[in-house]
Amino acid sequence: MSNSPTGPQVVKDRAQYALCAGLALLGGLLLFDASRIGHATTTNDPVGPRAVPVVLGIALVVVAAFYALDVSRGGHGEEEEGEDVDLRHPADWKTLAMLAFVFLLNAVLIQPLGWVISGTILFWGSAFALGNRHHVRGLAIAVALSLATFYAFAIGLGVNLPAGILQGIL
Repeated sequence: MSNSPTGPQVVKDRAQYALCAGLALLGGLLLFDASRIGHATTTNDPVGPRAVPVVLGIALVVVAAFYALDVSRGGHGEEEEGEDVDLRHPADWKTLAMLAFVFLLNAVLIQPLGWVISGTILFWGSAFALGNRHHVRGLAIAVALSLATFYAFAIGLGVNLPAGILQGIL
């Protein structure tokens, strides 16, 4: 900020207004979609399926308006001062590319191989991308995690994840 004869001038960050517009647009789209939901209430659900999207849409529009008001008054966020974040260093694109690869590989392999195998590849590959170099231990933990999540979804939630080639074994 600089002082001028008329008083201090507020520097406005126009990118923040784009974020405000995006939030307002998202809220508007949510309200529009909620208006297209049919009115369906039962004795078990007197509110119906429209209530949550309407509340979220209104909340997004209100937050966007208050955020725009704050930006117009010169408000801005503080820079990250976390001890593990150094903003002077560029992003680690190699790690990001490896993580994206294992996520895409999981998406491709989950149907033919099943969750246990694709989840193992996902967990082990993510650990490798993030710096784990204990391959056998990482693989054992990945197998345990994928089996635990498979059975947690199946038994705990009643959601069957694809078993793939292990159908009948699991």
